[in-house]
Amino acid sequence: MKIVVLGGGESGCGAAYLAKKKGLEVFLSDKGAIKDHYKQFLTENEIEFEEENHDEERILNADWIVKSPGIPKKAEMINKIHEKGIRLSSEIEFASEFTDAKIIAITGSNGKTTTTSLIYYILKNDGLKVGLGGNIGYSFAKQVADENHEYYVLEVSSFQLDDIQNFRPYISLLLNLSKDHLDQYNYNYEEYALAKFRITENQENDNFFIYNKDDEMSKNILEKLEIKAKMIPFSTHEKLSEGGFVDGENIEVNLKDKFSMKIDELSLLGNHNVANSLAASIAGKILEINNESIRNSLMTFQAVEHRLEFVTEIDGVKFINDSKATNVNAAYYALESMKNPTVWIVGGVDKGNDYTEVEDLVKRKVKAIVCLGIDNQKIIDFFKDKKELIYSTSSMEEAVKTSKSLAKNGDTVLLSPCCASFDLFKSYEDRGRQFKEQVLKANGN
Repeated sequence: MKIVVLGGGESGCGAAYLAKKKGLEVFLSDKGAIKDHYKQFLTENEIEFEEENHDEERILNADWIVKSPGIPKKAEMINKIHEKGIRLSSEIEFASEFTDAKIIAITGSNGKTTTTSLIYYILKNDGLKVGLGGNIGYSFAKQVADENHEYYVLEVSSFQLDDIQNFRPYISLLLNLSKDHLDQYNYNYEEYALAKFRITENQENDNFFIYNKDDEMSKNILEKLEIKAKMIPFSTHEKLSEGGFVDGENIEVNLKDKFSMKIDELSLLGNHNVANSLAASIAGKILEINNESIRNSLMTFQAVEHRLEFVTEIDGVKFINDSKATNVNAAYYALESMKNPTVWIVGGVDKGNDYTEVEDLVKRKVKAIVCLGIDNQKIIDFFKDKKELIYSTSSMEEAVKTSKSLAKNGDTVLLSPCCASFDLFKSYEDRGRQFKEQVLKANGN
């Protein structure tokens, strides 16, 4: 069988490596330049590859093509693959065909990385043999090739779900839905939402689907779809006879037996993280992890980098890195959890953002807006009648200096950009690290 892998990043190299280990004929092609450490990996493992080119004839002669999630589904080469009827899969689809491990797959518009990391931590803390992968930055395919885990906890994006055929998690989890990546879904919110719901399309009645009962779009979609998996809801607004919910000062999970824990004992801050902790607790209970072990994990888990990450305090001003907030809904959660007057750093590549969602929070909680991007006009135009202090900056150094000069003792400086990072940075991680570097520099470190 001839396997062609498109894209020479983490997922592409992992898929090519798995194909090679399984004795399949494999060729990797990347239209851009491949990073040196990935080239070295491919060379060391004797995987044939090309960069800055697509050998169309060779690609279209494949039996199975594995596509990296970063390649747009409307790309010319993807259209040609579909025309020829060649099977086109994501790395998670490809790798899942070579393992019998139970997969816990997490998707949603916001909170995926935190919840995926938390579930992995709960399983690992309980002594289970578990791998962490998918959209979180570790290749699932490479782990399947090299390791022998009983469980995999995978963060899964809509782009990865677009290219599945048989992918069937033991537990699937859809945290929430908000308007994101609409440029890839014909600016149609329902089309994007349906892509997320593909996480459960191959599940059977011996599988589990955890969903957010408070989420409006999820409710609408569930009225139209027939889900075969056992559905378990969670809610922060209403008590449930089965599932996870908030009861006064506690989170509760009611399945075969009950789990209860005080909200103020959770290591993660913010209302949205109460929901994430509920979802993770349900997964733990399905896997029959005992209450004490789940409680211990929820108390000791450390927040992931770039997601409401405390950086330092300078002259009584807290600096928070939430660079992973690449859409308005994610920034909403960050702003909602702010307790003090906030200087908000926002901006980047706009993905069709509608800022009305955060308008009220900005009026109540934000004392100044510092725009960070090549083109800040849309943000300035939206907020100019609502906030007196709005500044435009075009580098992280300038944004941090401006924010520091505006913040007083007791304030918070929050980087929660609402936007993609690619105008000024390589990635949201690069943006977050530069923020931390500039903040520590401003503190004389």
